[in-house]
Amino acid sequence: MINPHLPAASTGLGPDHTRRHRAECGERFHKACLELSQSFWQQGKPAQAILQLNKASMVPDLPAPFAALVWYLCHPPEDLFIGNPVRHFQHLASRISGNHAELRSWRAWACFHLSEEILPARDFPRDAQQIKNEQLRIPSLEVIEKNLPTCDSSSLPAAKALVRNHPVTRP
Repeated sequence: MINPHLPAASTGLGPDHTRRHRAECGERFHKACLELSQSFWQQGKPAQAILQLNKASMVPDLPAPFAALVWYLCHPPEDLFIGNPVRHFQHLASRISGNHAELRSWRAWACFHLSEEILPARDFPRDAQQIKNEQLRIPSLEVIEKNLPTCDSSSLPAAKALVRNHPVTRP
């Protein structure tokens, strides 16, 4: 199944597809990450496909691929590992460092909330231990939206609409 929110891609792509554009961390890198995400999904590597969306979110002037994430989470592949996106995005948002760390953290918190909205909490729980030990405060989606850049001003609302309008397809 092809994610309609991502560019078409060959099913044979690998990590080298993005590496050649990593230093630039601009439009070509963003597109390569989205293509690699699509390819990994088609290769039956959904957890790796989701990780490529994280990489695409590193580019500050281009919108985060929120709708692509929602589509992935609403169409989980049968018997394939997707990890725990809720916990993954919680850890990513609270521990991120490097270039554009603040922006990437806000985007990860947005993905955290989208994941929680879609996935059942009993199967995809928050990391309660981290919350307790680090006295972690999870920002509301309202606060997150105020801190996202202009380029995300339409991509997050579109993703939220997808969550409301597309039920999760369970295998």
